[in-house]
This record gives sequence, C-alpha cells and structure tokens, in this order.
Amino acid sequence: MPTEQRVTFCRICEALCGLTATVENGRVVALRPDPEHPVSRGYACPKGIAMTEVQNDPDRVLHPLRRRADGGFERVSWPAALEDIGRRLRSVRDRYGPPAIAWYMGNPAAFGYAHAVWSRGFMDALGSPSYYTAGSQDVNNRFAASALLYGSPLLVPIPDLARTRFLLMVGANPLVSQGSLLTAPRIRDVLRGIVRRGGRVVVIDPRCSETARAFEHISINPGGDAWLLLSLLHALFDEGLEDREALDRLARGAGFLREAASRFPPEATEARTGVPAAAVRGLMRDLAAANGAAVYGRTGSCLGRFGTLVAFLLDALNLLTGNLDRPGGAVFGHSSLMIEEVANRSGRATYARRRSRIGGFPDVLGSLPASLLAQEITTPGKGQIRALIIGAGNPVLSVPNGIALERALAELELLVSLDLYVNETGQHADYVLPTTTFLERSDLPAAFLSFMATPFIQYSEPVVPPAGEAREEWRIIEDLARPLGIIPSSARAVRWLGKLGLRFSPEASVNLLLRVGPDGDLFGLRRSGLSTARLRRLPHGVVLKEQVPTGVLSKRVRHRDRLVRLDPPEIAADLNRLDAADDHDRVYPLRLIGMRELRSHNSWMHNAAALMRGGRRHALRVSVEDARSLGIQAGDVVRVSSRTGMIEVPIEVTDEVRQGTVALPHGWGHRGGWRLASRNPGANINLLTSNDPDDLEPLAGMAFLNGVPVRVEPVTSLTRSRTV
Repeated sequence: MPTEQRVTFCRICEALCGLTATVENGRVVALRPDPEHPVSRGYACPKGIAMTEVQNDPDRVLHPLRRRADGGFERVSWPAALEDIGRRLRSVRDRYGPPAIAWYMGNPAAFGYAHAVWSRGFMDALGSPSYYTAGSQDVNNRFAASALLYGSPLLVPIPDLARTRFLLMVGANPLVSQGSLLTAPRIRDVLRGIVRRGGRVVVIDPRCSETARAFEHISINPGGDAWLLLSLLHALFDEGLEDREALDRLARGAGFLREAASRFPPEATEARTGVPAAAVRGLMRDLAAANGAAVYGRTGSCLGRFGTLVAFLLDALNLLTGNLDRPGGAVFGHSSLMIEEVANRSGRATYARRRSRIGGFPDVLGSLPASLLAQEITTPGKGQIRALIIGAGNPVLSVPNGIALERALAELELLVSLDLYVNETGQHADYVLPTTTFLERSDLPAAFLSFMATPFIQYSEPVVPPAGEAREEWRIIEDLARPLGIIPSSARAVRWLGKLGLRFSPEASVNLLLRVGPDGDLFGLRRSGLSTARLRRLPHGVVLKEQVPTGVLSKRVRHRDRLVRLDPPEIAADLNRLDAADDHDRVYPLRLIGMRELRSHNSWMHNAAALMRGGRRHALRVSVEDARSLGIQAGDVVRVSSRTGMIEVPIEVTDEVRQGTVALPHGWGHRGGWRLASRNPGANINLLTSNDPDDLEPLAGMAFLNGVPVRVEPVTSLTRSRTV
C-alpha cells in the first residue's frame, strides 16, 4: 500500500492546530504541522507531533479487559463485557435507583463532538443527576460567573487578540497551555503582534511563567487575585475612570460594585496581594486609557478559594472600562453550530438547577463537584453511588485527596473505564473498554467554536481505522444504554424518536445543526453555506470571518431585561466570605501553586518517549531565598506537607517563583499500566489538597488547588539517595 498524506487537526489542547499525517499500510508513522492550515499556518507544539507515539503505543488498550480475581486483567470479547456490564448496571438501578449510577467525564472527552454529548445524554435519559466532569478541577467557576452575569453559563468572553492594544492576563500562561477558553494557534506570534502595533501584554502571576518572562510581569501572592481586582475597581471608581455610557447601556448594579470596591483600596490590600498600591493605580489608569483593552483570566485565576468571584470581577472590569463587546476588548465568539443557543433551548445550559447530595453545591452545566466522588460513594443514603463509569478520565490523579477516592472505588459494585490506557484510576476497574484516538474518528471542534479568536471551522475524516477492537465512545455509550432500555440523549424529542426507530448519529446531528446555523447552506437555499459535505472538500478548514463580531451582547444575555447583572446576591455573599478570609498559617507557611509544562497535558502524555527525553523529571520550583532559609539546594529531595497529605519530590531552585511560593506541575504520580510513565512516576500534587466540602469553592464546587498552605522540609539529596 502506498504512503499517503492525510489532513487532520490536533485535539490535545484548545489551539486545535492543523496536522498532516503520514500513513503507511493503515498505520500513522508521522505527524507534522499542516502548512496550509489558515490559522496555525505550519505550527504545532511537541505534544501534537508526539501523538504518533500514543497512537502506536504498545501499552495502549486495544481489546476489552476484565479484572481477574488476582487483580490483573484478562482479554474478553465485546459481547461478554457488554452483557456483564449491562446486567450489573440494571441490578444497581433496580435496587438503588438511577442516581446510584454515576459518570465521570475527563478533559479529553471535550475534544470530541460526540463523547460529551452522549455521556450527558446517557445520564439524562437514565434519570441520574450523578454526573461529574474534570470541569470542577479547572473551569466550572468561569461558567458559574457567566451564569450570574449573563444568565447563561456558556456566554464567555474572549480577548479580541487581533485588535486589542492592552491585554491583561491573570493566571494564564498561553505560551505553554496554548490557550484555555481561547483558541488561538501560534499564540506567541499573536501576542507579539500586540506589542508590535504599540500595545502591551501584562501578566499577573505568582510565578514568572514562560508568558510573563516574554512580556510584562506583575508578581502577586498566591490567592491574591480577588483583592487585586477589587483594588483595581476601587481605583477606577476613585478616579472617575468608569465608562458610564457602557454601564447605562449594558448593565445594572454598578452601585453595588462601587460600594463593594470601596472597602478594598490598593493601600489596604497591598500586604495581601504583594502588589504595591502605586502599581495598582498605575495599571488601572493604563487599562482605562487604552484604545481597546481586554482582561483575561484562566486556570491560575480559577483554582483559588474565590474563583467564581475572580471570574466575575474580570468581566466586570472589562465592562466598567467600556471594553466588553467592543473591538479590541473582551468579545463574544461566533459558533456555526449555535451551541449556546441549542444548549439554552434544550435545558443543558444549567447552573444551580440541582444540588449535590454532599455539601449542597450547585450543578454547573449539569455536572457536580468531582472532589466529592469519594464521599458520594462511601456515604450511605438515598443517591449513594454504587456504579461508576469513567470516560477519558483519571480522577485518582486529578481530584483532591486521590487516596480517599482510591479507597472509595473499592466499595463500588461496578467500575468501568473507557480509555486508551489502564491508568491509575482504571487499574481499579472491573472493565477497561478500548476507545479510539482522535486520529481514528471524524470530528469537528464543536465545543470550541465560540472561543476562536479567528472564527474558523474544520472537519476531519478519520486518518486511520480504529486499532484492534477500539470503538468510539459514543458507540460504547449506545451499547451501555441498550440493556437499560434508554436512548442516550438529553432531548426528550430525540429519545421519543429513538424509540420509534429514528436514531441520530453524531455526524448527522452536527450536519443538521451546521446546515440550519448562521453559516449553513439551509439545505441548498444558501449556495455558499456550510455542510459537512462541503467541509470535506475543504480539509484544511475555512476562516468564517476575519474578526469576531461585536455589538452582540444585548441579543445574547439571557436575563429578561437583557442587561448584565453586576449585583447578584451570590457575589455579595462571597464578598462577605472574602472579608472574613484569614491567610495566616504558621504551621504551613509556604503557598503551593500548580503549573503546566509544554511537554505534558494533564495526566495522559507521560508514556510518550518523545515527550520524556532529556532527563526530564518532576520537580518542585523553590525560590532562591526559600532554598537558602530551608538549607536545601538543587537536586535535593524534600518532603512537602499540607493539612491533607504529604509527598516527596526533588527541587529546582529558580528565580521563577516569588519568596514564599512553591510551584509543582500537576498530572504526575503514575503507577498505572503504562510502563514508561510508571518508571518516571513523579508525585501527585493533589494529595496535598483537600476534598472536604468546607474546602471547596461554594459557588461552583471547584477544588482549591492554588495557594495551598504547605510546609517544605529537606529529606536528602537525590545523589546521596541513589548511593544508599
């Protein structure tokens, strides 16, 4: 069979860079950046190129696996696996009710247009509220803030990178993450373009990250974001810099924010934030004076104790400076599939529609806090989880206090993992079911269309057939639903049609939404419009608009009066909680933050040799001053302790972090069925974090993963430990 070049796009992170795959005899032998992709233009990061190794990994699960009595796994047929799983799911449902069956959806599931929709549809059709996602570890409070501000959790602004003159980023490191809730390939070039046209890029972060080092950096104490943003608002009101026309036209409740901010002058918050008052006031003046400015916060701003409040204040700052929904400011992206509208009309765009059994936390887009999974499994009573299905997830590593979750998993009557690997969670499963990689399925980036800095769409055919007996997740979900007598869909009309024999595949559903959407062909009535058939003829994708449209906010706000709410009672309550916050802890004097690495993506790419070269290891970043005071040096192994747990890890001494702050990448702690990853295990940072309901952020149930109080003590040097 001749060598072929096939066009696709990466689905590891939100940049969605174009790729070309070299295929020989039905096998992917190389991946390269696509030079004809109109947005990424020949760029892809190391992870995308290394996907070849994941695709062909000898540790990859290619056949259904069943747990043996000795704890190992044996190969089993699909019919045998599905028959036993179906029987056990029916038994759990019949004895305990639908809420006893739970689903956990991991981050990679969002990068397929079917997995997330079908898993949520499975749970809705089953009638179980026990749906959990990785969102409660990274993004749900952003959606919660949007629900409070705009009446829809899916209405999320992005910075207008092509036109802004001042970009203020809080807790974001896009030179490594490639962007989050923001799809902007070649992000380094895009940010440099802001500076080239006379603008500024300013990064607020406790760590001088790769992005901060490349542009302007304002160092802040971990967890100080809410105090800093309120101080910026104080300076804004104090100097009369607010855009009153924008306030009158777009919002209500500015008086509430004015009064709230009056309690946080920069001079009073300086000790809390570590940012000098003069710098805060100067930053506010520059932001207000810029001809188009955008304030953008990401994961680092979400993971503290006040993540929803921080996300709310970021948008409030955009609005109050007149930069919300205007060119060069914070804008609302364009989706050819009208995902936001469809979700709102179908009832999927929920916030606080239901509450968790443990702690009473609100749902966010239907999902409940994954940090509570252990308690939800072990706490008796109505709704106790007895069976758990995990799709593309590894919560033992990704939720707080994974040891508690591991113990809880042993109490389940059934645990099923849909994954590429037997990971640290899957090694406890009764069944591991093999799934396809993104190279083995058709796709369209449905979830990310409204986050694209350049409105764009691309459709990809499968590059190769599924390896072994791997199946697409949506097909597995259909198989799991069949014995339960349900049609996996959140829409009652679709379930009713399904019972009549009319079923919609993911591709048919997407094609329908695309054709009736704002860019669709309206089934031939609009000759230049889109359909999946037309996108197949445009394999490199198509730019839909040169710039994100503005002036759309009043049409998309879901509150009845079409005005942004700046005074929701939930935010007032959180401000009272902020007033009472005490950050002093003499027993655990340092503050731990997480960080991303260019050659990692959460917990699933440490088995690719190309990403582990160069003596790479997991290490804690410690400041020069703290290393000196602790009597430790580069290469030493230290014990890091919190009120929840303890890990041991080698250190790097660096000027990246400010004194009093230590940083450790997440996604490590391997001991699953992947050999290279398990030989380079690292330490699980989330063992230092708490799954106690009192430690979760109340407005979204988010895990507290940044600014965790810790103590660092020397253990031994790595060199000495190897010679013992």
